[in-house]
Order: sequence, then structure tokens, then C-alpha cells
Amino acid sequence: MGRLGSLAKLLLAVGLNVQQCFGQNGPPTPYTDSETGITFATWSVPDRAEGGNGLAPWGGLTFGVALPENALTTDATELIGYLKCGSNGTTTDAWCGLSFGGPMTNSLLLMAWPHEDEILTSFRFASGYTRPDLYTGDAKLTQISSTIDKDHFTLIFRCQNCLAWNQDGASGSASTSAGSLILGWASALRAPTNAGCPAEINFNFHNNGQMIWGATLDESAANPSYSEWAAKATATVTGDCGGATPTTTTTTTTSVPTATGIPVPTGTYDYIVVGAGAGGIPLADKLSEAGKSVLLIEKGPPSSGRWGGTLKPEWLKDTNLTRFDVPGLCNEIWVNSAGVACTDTDQMAGCVLGGGTAVNAGLWWKPYNLDWDYNFPRGWKSRDMAAATRRVFSRIPGTDNPSMDGKRYLQQGFEILAGGLKAAGWTEVTANDAPNKKNHTYSHSPFMFSGGERGGPMGTYLVSASRRKNFHLWTGTAVKRVVRTGGHITGLEVEPFVNGGYTGVVNVTSITGRVVLSAGAFGSAKILLRSGIGPEDQLEIVKSSTDGPTMISDSSWITLPVGYNLEDHTNTDTVVTHPDVVFYDFYEAGHPNVTDKDLYLNSRAGILAQAAPNIGPMFWEEIKGKDGVVRQLQWTARVEGSAGTPNGYAMTMSQYLGRGAKSRGRMTITKALTTVVSTVPYLQDKNDVEAVIQGIKNLQAALSNVKNLTWTYPPSNTTVEDFVNNMLVSYTNRRSNHWIGTNKLGTDDGRSRGGSAVVDLNTKVYGTDNLFVVDAGIFPGHITTNPTSYIVIAAERASERILDLPPARAQPRFAQCGGRTWTGSFQCAAPYTCQYRNERYSQCR
Repeated sequence: MGRLGSLAKLLLAVGLNVQQCFGQNGPPTPYTDSETGITFATWSVPDRAEGGNGLAPWGGLTFGVALPENALTTDATELIGYLKCGSNGTTTDAWCGLSFGGPMTNSLLLMAWPHEDEILTSFRFASGYTRPDLYTGDAKLTQISSTIDKDHFTLIFRCQNCLAWNQDGASGSASTSAGSLILGWASALRAPTNAGCPAEINFNFHNNGQMIWGATLDESAANPSYSEWAAKATATVTGDCGGATPTTTTTTTTSVPTATGIPVPTGTYDYIVVGAGAGGIPLADKLSEAGKSVLLIEKGPPSSGRWGGTLKPEWLKDTNLTRFDVPGLCNEIWVNSAGVACTDTDQMAGCVLGGGTAVNAGLWWKPYNLDWDYNFPRGWKSRDMAAATRRVFSRIPGTDNPSMDGKRYLQQGFEILAGGLKAAGWTEVTANDAPNKKNHTYSHSPFMFSGGERGGPMGTYLVSASRRKNFHLWTGTAVKRVVRTGGHITGLEVEPFVNGGYTGVVNVTSITGRVVLSAGAFGSAKILLRSGIGPEDQLEIVKSSTDGPTMISDSSWITLPVGYNLEDHTNTDTVVTHPDVVFYDFYEAGHPNVTDKDLYLNSRAGILAQAAPNIGPMFWEEIKGKDGVVRQLQWTARVEGSAGTPNGYAMTMSQYLGRGAKSRGRMTITKALTTVVSTVPYLQDKNDVEAVIQGIKNLQAALSNVKNLTWTYPPSNTTVEDFVNNMLVSYTNRRSNHWIGTNKLGTDDGRSRGGSAVVDLNTKVYGTDNLFVVDAGIFPGHITTNPTSYIVIAAERASERILDLPPARAQPRFAQCGGRTWTGSFQCAAPYTCQYRNERYSQCR
């Protein structure tokens, strides 16, 4: 049967894990089952015990499809599947899964596992990186045959309505007429608990591998005998749920636990800031410092021990630290995201106090002036940002030597690559001492860490804000929408995200109160859409959702390009090996050895004081395209394998395409009120593609002098052009998770034809008089480095501009209070109200 080779590195998470893996847009191998006579187009992953690489599963895995005769010209709605999975030398201790759309999120998922003498199945669906829920659509599975032995379990099944899916309005499909399918698999050598009842199983992440691949469909996939074969599917295997109604792996309903909320207390606030991350925490601190009463609302629970967080491994049990405080545990979200990852987006995001600053690697960069000057409008140029930069770095200076004993640990990988770059003429710099040197330079990695702990905004800005009586913090509370009359916001409708969160409406100070959204590029955009602010097609989706009956009237919708201009650093991974590289398994840092544990707990020193997975060197290059635009590349090296190269002697070097890139995408909302990346922002522009190719070629040349260094990805027999051009362009393998741009800042008012901006130069949402956005969503274009420090600086700058605005006032009788291009006050003095006269004019009467 055809193998899934290593043409492209891809990402898949079907449980609670996201890891790097590989795939191939490969032709299938025909296979005819001897018992049923059904011919399948199949793809196989080799058994790791028989020569499969480090990402192959023990026991191997094979998946095959048989499709209706016309499936290559007309999209099929069903298939006959063949699934053979390894079970680690037992007959029951395993499960495996398929994604009919490729990635974990927003795709129909199918789980299968042996139980007693049967193979049970369950359809699942996940809108975010959390444990998938039962699928409630109309997919139906009936079995044709099943076999179980001590090494494998094999299922042949008919899967109806499996190539299009809809979960509470979150929909997708797979097109057989396109000639290929994007599929994913995952495997675990641990059986689900409560395995006999498919509707009530509990399962952990896939510890036996995962992959996403492009499966080419040829004539072996479609067959005129399909109807005859489908008629063999007669067995509905339900499992045993005791007295409960059993599942039949078809349409099911599931109750979603509802958090218990606390009624919103009385009182109003001068400012309500939504989202306690890189933007919201500094902004709330600066506003409260100015004497304003401030409420900061965080959707998720506390993270750091300082703020009441409790998630921690056993070795931190008797300390005030959590997993979020220890730099070496920053990778934990990729293997244990329950209660941490946001559940309403198809991208990985942290829904905890601190947001991204609580879960990321903590990289901390003093800005390259050109990033501001190239991307941002007047008032936001590097000279305008200088004072804010000084203030931020006086509070969070950062360090490129985070261990408190002054040592850098396991630097073999850094030294190998840095030595090669130096020999090739590149210059070593101290990154934050030379922020404008970003061409043919390299450095150690600077972090926001302090005292051997994470630090950052939670350890500085939030500390000073919390000492003020006029500052208040709510956690576990989600914002549903802003409450507004026309363009004036009076409050926020909130609901509990976890038990103890608030429910009801919290109001701002009458007339002068303001709301600032700092919930991230996806979170703030979602709140705007649910508040009737955004593109009309998206507002119609919200109107058709459960929000519809209470959504603001469409006569009060504010049409703005929310969700457009989406950008991320385009990631392209490359991999090398060298015999001198030393790997440290940070994924095992939940159970560190005694030496590393004691060194960290007693001295805040050692490898655990460094960010996983041993990041560095960082290096930069600028590439001038044929269009005359200089595009910025940042390379992030780390000591771990990927793309089929196992850990041990491998280093992955991730190329980020940043400033100057022209490609843009779009974020949209589903009827289930989850956000999705509906248009990926990667490599749509040919000059973007050429920059990626040239950067890899230049790096290969620079490292050609390093003795015993071997390139495994791309391999030596593949040209860089083929490597890049044949690689799947999807967020599953090209994302850096540095999302920006959905609420663009600019002077071209998005209410007007051709306007692209959602917020003005004061970060105020066009069409409103007291609603602001301050987070990565306002960035017009991407920057050189990881964005955290830039977001904090932007928040400092935004606080200046917002506080400098004159206090709002209610308009007198007969004054203008609205209109398509109106930028003044939208409220009227009592007893008058703002009344619509025409598209361009509303009046207080």
C-alpha cells in the first residue's frame, strides 16, 4: 500500500495535542479486501518498529477509501472506509482517529477503538483546541466488517454524510471532484475510559503519532461497484450505555455544561477594558494611573500563582508557582490545553489571565524602527513610539540570559549554527542593544523573564494596577457584546466562562465612560461582530445564530471591514542534524530529574529557567523583491526535530516572513459563533514566495561550511523551489500564531467605499464615540519579530492618545448625532434622542 512520505511538514491535533508532523500529496495504492471484495485507494504509514521514522505510529496505520463511480466529477457525500490501526500488542488498549477535513478544528472527526469483541466508533467535532465534543450533525456509520488481533484492529465501514459537516453552524466539506482530499489521522496506545459507551467515553491525547496529508484520488478510488459494496453495510454497532440510550455513531445531542454565574454588581466604571493580555493589562494600568475607575475583564481563569492560578505539576505543589510561571514549561499548552486554550476559535490561543503573555515562549524584542515606519500611519511612526518604548523597557527590560546563575544551558545547537553564520560573514549582535540591525545578523534570544520566572505584564503592569483602589479585575467572565444606542456604548453584556464569572450587564459612566476591546485579533473582532459592527455578510450570520433574537437591529449596524487584513508570519520550517546537538525533552518537564528540579526551585537557575524548546540562535535577513519591496525574514532555531526528523540531534529552523509581505487573509464567524481563518494569509503574492525561497537558499549557503551538518528538510535531493512550491499552504503548517490586522488602524474610514480601517488614529472604532480596540488586531501589517513587546508598546501609546481625547458630551437639541461619515458624539442630552433622518444624517430631537 502507498506510503505517506515526507514532502511537507504539517500540523494536526485531534485530542489535546498539537505536534509537528509530515505528509505527502501522494498517489494511493489499490488494495482489494479478500473477504468483502471491495477495492480501496489506500495510504499507509509504516510501523515504527519496522523502519518508520520518529513520527510513525507503533503498529503502523492504513486508511483507504472507495467512492461512488462519479465521485471524481461530482462531489460525493459518502464513502466506504478502510481503517487499520496498531494496538501495541493488546486487543483493547488503543484508539485511532480520522479527520475528514485534515486539521482537528472545524472538521468532522471519527474515533474508533476495540472493545471486547467489537470495534466501536464515535463522531466528534472541535471548534477549538480542546477535547472534541460529540458531533450533532447527520453523519451515519454502518459497519461492513471488523477484525481484532493482538497487534491491530481493522474496520471496513460505510460513512454517509461524512464529506460535508455542520456543527451548530460551523460547517465545512471535502471535495472529491477536486482530485484530492486533505485528511488527518491520529493514534493512541491508551484505550478510552468508559469504552463501552461511545457517547460517554473519556480519552487523552494521541500518544502514538498524528499526521495530516493530501490524498490524491485516482481511478482506484471511484468504482462502478460502489452501490453493491455499500449494500454490505448492515451492522449498526452501538455499544452499551447501560440504561441510557446508546449511540449509533449517527446524529446525537449533547448537553454542554453551563458555568454558574454571579450577578453583575451595581456601579459603573470610567473605563472597561476587555481582555487581560499584552494590550489590556498595560492599558488598564495606565488608565487607572490617570485616576480613572477601571474594570479589567478576563475571559479565562487566573494563570500565574501570584494571581491565584492553580494549574501545576506535582513538583511545584508546595510552591506559589504554576506551570505558567516556569519558563521551561511554556510548551505545556501543546500537550495539555484543557482549561487553558480558547474554545471558540480554530487557532491555538490562551484564554487565561495574561493571554498570550502567559503561555508563549516569552520572546521580547525592542522594536526595529522600520516596522513602525513602514506599516503604521502618522502618529504611530517610530519617533512617535519612542517614549512609549522607553517606558515599556524600563519596566520590562528583558534578558537573554534568564538563568539566575548567569549560565546558558545546553548551547551546543546555538554554537553550531552561530559558528556557521559567523564564518559566512553574518554578525553577532545583542538583539535589544541593536534593534535596527536585522540583516545578516544573529543573536541569543531575549525574553521578558525576570528573576528566573515568566514576569512580563503580569509581573509589572498588573502588579501596580492592583494596588489602586480604582482598579478592579474580573476573571472567568466572557463578554458577549457591547450594549449600544447607535454609536454610543453604554455597557457590556457578560456571561460566565467558568464558574464564578459574572452574568448580566455592566455599565460605563454615563456620557463620559469608555470601552476598550483588547481581546486579541480574533476575540475583539468577534465581540464587534456580535455587537452589529462589521461586514454585512458576517452580521447576517450573527443574526441567524442564537444571538439573533437579541442582536441590535440591522438599522443600527455599523458596516466596517472587521476580520479583513488578517496576517500572520508565514512559517516555513527547515531541519538540520548535527552529532554535537544535545536535546532536552521539555515535554517531560512536568516530571523533571532531581538535579534540574532542585536547581530551579532553589536558585531559579538551570535549563528550566530557559524557554522551551531551547530557542536560539535567532537570525535575520532582508530580501528585496522584484517589486522593489524589502521583505523581512526572521529565523527562529530550536533544539528539536520535526518534519519526520526525530528529536536527538536535530534542530528546526523556522523562517518567519514578516514586514513587507503582501499576502492577506480573512477571519470570519460561524453560525455557532466561533471564529475561523476562512482565507489563509500565506504566499498569495509571488514575491512573497520568492522571498521564502531565496531565504532558504541563502541559509543553506551560509551553513555549507559547517562540518557534519546534514539537511533533512528539505532533503538534499529536493530543490528549494520544489520544496516551497509543493508544500501545502494551510494554517495547519504555515502559521506562526502571530495573528494581527483584523481591526486595522488607519485614516481611511472603513465605513466609506474602499476604506480599509476599523479604528482611527486614536484606536476609536469608526462609527462610535466611545469604543476602542487596542491589541494586535489594529496592526496594519506585520513586523520583524514576535509581536508581544510591540503590542505592549502600542498599548502604552494608545493610552496617551485615549486620555488626551476631550471628554464626551451629550449633543443639544437639533445637533447632529450620527451619519455614515459622522465622527462626533452619538448621544443626545435628555430628554432628546438621536433620530435617523437619512443615511448621512441623524439629529437630536
